[in-house]
Amino acid sequence: MTAEASEKKKILVVDDEQDVCLYLTRLFQEKGYAVAQAADGNEAMRQVELARPDLITLDLSMPNKSGVRFYREIRSRAELRGIPVVFVTAVTGFGGDAQATERFYASQRQVPPPDGFVAKPVDPGEMMGLVERLLGPRAAGA
Repeated sequence: MTAEASEKKKILVVDDEQDVCLYLTRLFQEKGYAVAQAADGNEAMRQVELARPDLITLDLSMPNKSGVRFYREIRSRAELRGIPVVFVTAVTGFGGDAQATERFYASQRQVPPPDGFVAKPVDPGEMMGLVERLLGPRAAGA
């Protein structure tokens, strides 16, 4: 592994929809990030414990362990709660208003608010703006 590759910031994409995983993986890789994928909360926790990511994009509705359960678990563990998490979901409710949905999640006392929220279908500019705000300068070679 080159020094440049080891300096890349790592993003874990957690989504049970393979096309969403592929889309986000390509988007992040094109911008110079290293990417890992998980299809549910159980697999995501294994990935986090294997190689701690710098940021997680998280679908909320998944089989086995949902995104909400995974999110609660990492936020309850001191060594993991500092990892930025961006909710990525088609479940926007409230008439499809993504901002209202984000306010709803931010108001829930039992779960700390996520670091960001992006509604599906994902707008690449919105997603990359949020990722860069949370992670700082782009990865090497971007």
